[in-house]
Amino acid sequence: MLTGWGRTSPVSANVVRPLDGAEVEAILTDPATSNVIARGFGRSYGDAAQRSGGRVIDVRSLDDVSPIDEAGRVVVGAGASLHKVINTVLQHGWFIAVTPGTRYVSVGGAIAADVHGKNHHRDGSFASHVLEFCLATPTGTVSVRQDSDPELFWATMGGMGLTGVITSATLQLMGVETPWVRASSKRFTTLSELMSVMESTDDRYRYSVAWLDCSRSLRSDYRAVLTQGNLASADDLRNANVPRERLAASQPRLRVPSAIPVRLVNSVTTRIINTAWYQRSGRRKLTFEPLTSFFYPLDGIENWNRLYGHRGFLQYQIVVREPATMREIVNNIAVSGVPSFLAVLKRLGPGNPGPLSFCSEGWTLAVDFPIGPDGLSSLLDGLDLFVANAGGRVYLAKDSRLRPELFEAMYPRKGDFEAVRRRVDPNRVLASDLSCRLGIG
Repeated sequence: MLTGWGRTSPVSANVVRPLDGAEVEAILTDPATSNVIARGFGRSYGDAAQRSGGRVIDVRSLDDVSPIDEAGRVVVGAGASLHKVINTVLQHGWFIAVTPGTRYVSVGGAIAADVHGKNHHRDGSFASHVLEFCLATPTGTVSVRQDSDPELFWATMGGMGLTGVITSATLQLMGVETPWVRASSKRFTTLSELMSVMESTDDRYRYSVAWLDCSRSLRSDYRAVLTQGNLASADDLRNANVPRERLAASQPRLRVPSAIPVRLVNSVTTRIINTAWYQRSGRRKLTFEPLTSFFYPLDGIENWNRLYGHRGFLQYQIVVREPATMREIVNNIAVSGVPSFLAVLKRLGPGNPGPLSFCSEGWTLAVDFPIGPDGLSSLLDGLDLFVANAGGRVYLAKDSRLRPELFEAMYPRKGDFEAVRRRVDPNRVLASDLSCRLGIG
């Protein structure tokens, strides 16, 4: 059985594990192939990397990482995890330019979801640092660059694997003097003040992210912790007496077992954990953190998604432009009474030409909800409509429930994407449960 990271929609599928790009191409160009989608580490939260009754191409064997050239360019297999890439390049003074909140995603998945991180307001999304990729399609394999086929390049960025199967990619890395981040944290009790500070400090910090306690229902009172940081220089570490060694990305220290008798995330534990996090974070004014712990705090717990029990959870991530719109969304969540374990707020810079890429200028909020509480469906249905009317959108890599008519409202360039799809996949060989649910043709 396959599921997304939220464990909400288990399906049966025929999983195949090709060893190289030639085998991927052979699968896609076989006239008998239909209903096929690629899959890496299964970290998309919903149904984007599965096809019920179809075929799923597991690309994790395509995980080679080439030597880095002097300009910081590296060719990696689409099945390589960011964890593997980081462990390879960090010791040579390089790092992934844009990374999501987990390093256990494949490079191909990072492109298909056009992932973003804490530095989108400065450095854009993952697509901004992809120089070229090799794409196996039902009509053959092509190497794609922005200048060679811009329509296919941008349709693939954020295209959720529906233009083909990425087999390798050339990435532009970011040079780092040290494997540390100079980070600071500040607590807030009003959402307006938090957002004002985040907006006014865009130019001062490369990385910026805020945690919100959405369990509090007073419109003017939201506990929050803003964490911001910049890459630490060698001088920074010398002055602070911090070692300069190139730290490898550590393995998880804790592991959640497969069988948990009860759901550990509920309204009571949410309040306890949120309070503890708020109190703890207030004691960290200025710190030096290893890159990997700064970017991937949840990766220290293996299979943390099991904490939500057998029914699973969903992550609801949206982007809207106006601060007032975001404040209304946060308030609606807080007064709903539906427990939300983790809420993260970030600033986004301008988007890119990808017709299905998520990011656009403004604010993005990601909230985790356990499946089961009364009122969850009505809350999210109402937020979907509110977000669409405000010109915002839901992130497809996190989605498991959006209705097709609202998808079209949120992604008005759906037709542009489908035109590229018709060129490289005229017989609709590629399909996922997400694409069928949303009516992506």
